[in-house]
Amino acid sequence: MKRNTVRSIFFAAVLTPLACFAASDTPASSTTGAAHPELVVSTQWLADHLNDPKLVIVHIGHDEGEYRASHIPGARFLLMGKFVDHHTPPEVELLPPDQLKKNLQDIGIGDDTRVIYYAPDWDPMATRLFFTMDYLGHGNQTALLDGGLDQWVREKRPTSTQTAPVTPGNLTIQVHPEIVAKMDYMKKLVDSPDSNIVIIDARPSKRYRSGHLSGAESFYWENALVSEKEPLLKSPQQIRQLFASAGVTGNKKAVSYCEVGLQASYTYFLARYLGIDAAMYDGSYNEWSSAKQPVVRGDSPR
Repeated sequence: MKRNTVRSIFFAAVLTPLACFAASDTPASSTTGAAHPELVVSTQWLADHLNDPKLVIVHIGHDEGEYRASHIPGARFLLMGKFVDHHTPPEVELLPPDQLKKNLQDIGIGDDTRVIYYAPDWDPMATRLFFTMDYLGHGNQTALLDGGLDQWVREKRPTSTQTAPVTPGNLTIQVHPEIVAKMDYMKKLVDSPDSNIVIIDARPSKRYRSGHLSGAESFYWENALVSEKEPLLKSPQQIRQLFASAGVTGNKKAVSYCEVGLQASYTYFLARYLGIDAAMYDGSYNEWSSAKQPVVRGDSPR
């Protein structure tokens, strides 16, 4: 399934009435570059490290058949349902920590592995894994493949149809609930704004205008990419400017949300990449609107 198709299906669903080893050895500047450049690797980096024994490449998707048809050599398949709970109310989309631990261990992720992840269908599906790993205390051992499978194929690099053999990992988790914003926290933030915290709406501007949390700034996650056809990250300086335009400057914290916690995970990832303090409202707009909480319509935050 192509990324545009998945994105169309996603928006069709949420707009229904019912749903009202570091990539670089040179540290980057915390003010102009990426504070954590190791959270992103290039296709060239991955090609050079493809046979590293402690490397776990994760192909994230909804359809294992598509994984079998074509994936990066050595990649393991991770079903979205293994780390996102679609069957409970949106405020508890994260699976229980012990279940997350087991599901990640089952594909070979452990304390001593370096995890490179990508999602051919839609980039926010990939960064949702980063958010999950960060929640479990292992975000710093992961990296997003810049450009994903699209870029890998565009460069005519080899793909595989073989399922990679897996030795289960041993993952020690330390849960970080502070990165998961709950509705009560968001209510307080909306009712009593904090000058040191910026609420970020990671959805397209059309969705922002149709209704957003009071005080939220619009920052569509995809604006951090070079283009839809070239889904590579812009420079850290350009991404930092996007945050600055949304009011995230200095030591301010960014709390992102979207429809159900996917697009917001990309903005959360970008913040962590730049060294910006961040959290994500997992229930997001779906929970907020379902609870009939007040929203603002139009282009102004309030």
